[in-house]
Amino acid sequence: MTAPVRFPRFFVTSPAPCPYLSGKTERKVFTELKGPHADQLNEALGRIGFRRSQTVAYRPSCVDCQACVSVRVVTDEFAPSKAQKRILRRHDDLVVSECRPWATSEQFELLRDYLATRHPEGGMTRMEEVDYADMVEHTPVTSYVLEYREPTTDGSVGRLVGACLTDRQGDGLSMIYSFYDPDDEVRSGLGNYIILDHIRRAAAEGLPYVYLGYWVEGSPRMQYKIRYRPLERLGPRGWRRLGAEEQDRLIRNAVRGASADAGNGTSDKALAVSR
Repeated sequence: MTAPVRFPRFFVTSPAPCPYLSGKTERKVFTELKGPHADQLNEALGRIGFRRSQTVAYRPSCVDCQACVSVRVVTDEFAPSKAQKRILRRHDDLVVSECRPWATSEQFELLRDYLATRHPEGGMTRMEEVDYADMVEHTPVTSYVLEYREPTTDGSVGRLVGACLTDRQGDGLSMIYSFYDPDDEVRSGLGNYIILDHIRRAAAEGLPYVYLGYWVEGSPRMQYKIRYRPLERLGPRGWRRLGAEEQDRLIRNAVRGASADAGNGTSDKALAVSR
């Protein structure tokens, strides 16, 4: 007789300062992913707004705020904008490899440079190499690391300029964490390219979605996610596609916010980190 699938136990974290909206506090509900049904549980929870971090699936459970909204790109209908087409042309010479979820020192050095430039005040800057290995290797689900390298003329392994830890689900690819060379001006737009590459890969595999994590209106760091069309957001009644006019308005607001941040000397270019 087949053993019954155990319903997961959920827990709630203590309130802590929100890393995205000043003056707010965050709280998360989470459960452990383990056992032979971890992939199925992770996928089911992903459809209702959970994200994976190592062996845990979590989602915001804040008392007085619902700003964190799960978003996903519809892959078979995605049409890149002119700017996104330029990014694709700029970086389509990169050599992309799908690697097993095994951390390397080369990846960690790139991550450390990325965090020091783009998130100098973030808690992840205190990560050591063993912490990075835990993030990548402690996965109970189907995961891999995509490496993005510059081409070489002699067939040798090129310089690593980007990487992304990705979960493959039955209905799409979930981008867990991506990072890239933050100082290479020739390779500007790498973060967006990594997302565009995931959209193409998912569509080629017949997977309907790329999960980008949480979009937070009012947080400059999260506004890059609103630029991908068609985009669906998760609400009380399930997933809903953003209308063209609504998305145009949100993009205009994001552009104005980015301009204001640039004027204050705090501009943060479009990032590829999926919370």
